[in-house]
Amino acid sequence: MKTNEDVALIFDIQGFSVHDGPGGRTLIFFKGCPLHCTWCSNPEGECRNREVMFREDSCKQCYNCVEQCPQKAITVSSNGKITFDRASCQQCESLECVEYCYDSALGIAGKYYTQQELIRKIERDRRFWGSGGGITLGGGEVMSQYKFAARFLEQCHRNYIHTAIETSGYASWSHYEEVLKHTDWVFVDIKHMDDARHREGTGVSNTLILENIALMARQQDAFRLIPRVPVIPGFNDDEQNMQATARFLQHNGLTEVNLLPFHRLGSSKYTQLGRQYDFAQTASLTQQALQAMKAHFEAKAIRCYVGSDTPF
Repeated sequence: MKTNEDVALIFDIQGFSVHDGPGGRTLIFFKGCPLHCTWCSNPEGECRNREVMFREDSCKQCYNCVEQCPQKAITVSSNGKITFDRASCQQCESLECVEYCYDSALGIAGKYYTQQELIRKIERDRRFWGSGGGITLGGGEVMSQYKFAARFLEQCHRNYIHTAIETSGYASWSHYEEVLKHTDWVFVDIKHMDDARHREGTGVSNTLILENIALMARQQDAFRLIPRVPVIPGFNDDEQNMQATARFLQHNGLTEVNLLPFHRLGSSKYTQLGRQYDFAQTASLTQQALQAMKAHFEAKAIRCYVGSDTPF
């Protein structure tokens, strides 16, 4: 991934969001994430390189992509279907195959932006933000490109733009110090309080994450900090984990939390990336179950927002 403080790899930019900070927001999704959550709704944000997305139902089997692939990573199976050697695709810088797909079956997850290009992009949305609106940097993981993010957030503040980040909490504290200097709101995930279970679901320990949240909690006069719990059935929705999360928040003087109910909105992206989605048959949580979880936090005087019932 060719990135530095001047250039970043972004996989999506969405306008008109009202769930990721106060007012209307423009969301900017940074590519690359050190976590590999099995339920992730943005799987195209995990890899640190640009990736080919393949919509098989749009493919008319012209096979132009096969002929133009410089890596010879695209082949045709015996039944005429196109298959990809994803490891080879990730080594490709040009991704020429996408250019020669005339049916829009192929797309690229990831586009490079300079600081100036991204500023111009968000300025177009500015009139739609309303009072208190601004930009929110997420991913993937915004901290995977923290040098760019820190400088970009600084430019936003110079332009009187409200700033927010959404983060997994998994990054060096020295990197967070740079980013938080110009951040008004911070949304940080707590995925599980048990380290072993956290490793099973995300691929990394939760130790660094919890340490960083504790450090952020000491600076609540500098920015608004809102922990988020993505509630995943069968992973972290049990009473023991919710109670442990509430105790952790209380211990660190945090008085609000946002529970994010599980959904399957990103399932089609796994197919486009040639990956298996393990939660295809997982049912959404009931409102009764979510309200029971909410009660654990309210019992410790922690205001709990469920889903779109947000603090803004």
